[in-house]
Amino acid sequence: MQERQITLSDGRRLAVTEKGSGDTLVVLVHGWCCQRSDWHDYLESAPNTMRFVAPDLPGHGDSAATGGHWTVAGMARDVADMVRAQRVTRVVLVGHSMGGAVALEAAGLLGEAAAVVFVDTFIIPYGDLSEDDAAGIERGFQDDFPAAVARLVDNNTSDAMPEETRQALTAQMAAAPPDKMLPLWADLLRWNPESAFTTAGVPLFAINGEMIPDVARQRCAGRVDEVVLAYPGHFPHWEQPGAFNQALNTRLEGLAV
Repeated sequence: MQERQITLSDGRRLAVTEKGSGDTLVVLVHGWCCQRSDWHDYLESAPNTMRFVAPDLPGHGDSAATGGHWTVAGMARDVADMVRAQRVTRVVLVGHSMGGAVALEAAGLLGEAAAVVFVDTFIIPYGDLSEDDAAGIERGFQDDFPAAVARLVDNNTSDAMPEETRQALTAQMAAAPPDKMLPLWADLLRWNPESAFTTAGVPLFAINGEMIPDVARQRCAGRVDEVVLAYPGHFPHWEQPGAFNQALNTRLEGLAV
């Protein structure tokens, strides 16, 4: 694996981890308050016949928080800009949680993606969350960001995750800049996938655990080809890395040309 910086068209730079080579570029998009390092365990097992790029989104990890656009659409524009800078003809976008929303929007901007793979993206029932519910969730993070992040991790992981790992995940997410993450969180809670489903125009797949709500599965029915893994949390690449790595590699092999 290699670490480097990719310069966007406006001069901002994204820190990325890369691996492999080939005609297909696989972009691994992390979730809200997460980092590209979340994918490192997966990248160790990823096939060398494809090229992988895992960026830190703006304001996350080693990518600067200056000049970013703190919305799902803004993050998607940056991912699409990054992909265009690679001058590739075939790209698969993989996104965990919020990263799946970003990946779907980016696919619509690119107009040339081969597929989007969601990883537990619809843990929030996007398009079906009421304004009162969204505002209530948002308020907790506004009142005490670190404590709310800790609750989010506790409520979305299981005993399968070692306590040391859970603490590391909590510390990583809580270290993200609240002044940037709060507006992004507010936008994410109100994101509606309907237009993005239409605009993307590519095959959609999901690797999900057991927490995806029924209302989200109903919205995705007929649009997303879902594989359900037997894990009870929201962070499969942290909680069940072996099963997750195998599932994603199997899906990517099925997309190979």
